Amino acid sequence: MKKKKGPTLSLRAKGPLAIFTRPELKTERVSYEVPTPSSVRGIFEAICWKPAIQWHVERIYVFNEICFTAIKRNELNSKSIMPSKQMMDCGMREFTHGIYGINVEPDRAQRNTVALRNVDYQFEAFFTLTERAGAEDNIYKFVDMFTRRVKNGQHFHQPYFGCRECIAEIHPPIEKPEERSISISKELGIMLWDIEFGSVEKQQNMPLFFSAKLENGKMEIPSHPIGREEVSYDIESAL
Repeated sequence: MKKKKGPTLSLRAKGPLAIFTRPELKTERVSYEVPTPSSVRGIFEAICWKPAIQWHVERIYVFNEICFTAIKRNELNSKSIMPSKQMMDCGMREFTHGIYGINVEPDRAQRNTVALRNVDYQFEAFFTLTERAGAEDNIYKFVDMFTRRVKNGQHFHQPYFGCRECIAEIHPPIEKPEERSISISKELGIMLWDIEFGSVEKQQNMPLFFSAKLENGKMEIPSHPIGREEVSYDIESAL
């Protein structure tokens, strides 16, 4: 069954720093030159997310020159252990006493990060209705909701560029973004498309990639990653 597809929606996002980490260089982070589709999807979800819809990124416009800067950031070497179901049922008493937490002081590490600076983008995406959409959910409802929230500067949580400390300022989109985008065309190589998450128990998460290319400051995002079949949608319900 084909998913019902909404119209293309846009927003503008800019900020002083952005870190879109390359997975092959994640120990000391090095950012991609442009945002990854998964990071852009996260920004749209921060503005308007409901179980009834799923966002799909179509294209990215780069307005400012691509500039890097080197910074140092404090990170942790370890990950916190997921509490067991028994602990969750018992109110996580052991977790609050630190048995399943992290002692931050000896675990902290200062690492170099190569980040993007002074970024300014315009993103275009559409959403599809999921199987969790109810009888009262429709395309028009969520288009109006998204448009209103972008105009009023509303969001469910603070949008960010890759890492939470890289705050993204959200603005209404500009008309004719292709006239504002930078005049750079280049092959960007293989880029992270998204991550396909498995079950919590097995933790089998699979990274998906695509061949990225910047043409006059615009990057088109394919509807499917490398190795997957093209996806088709039902556009009868689109505006």
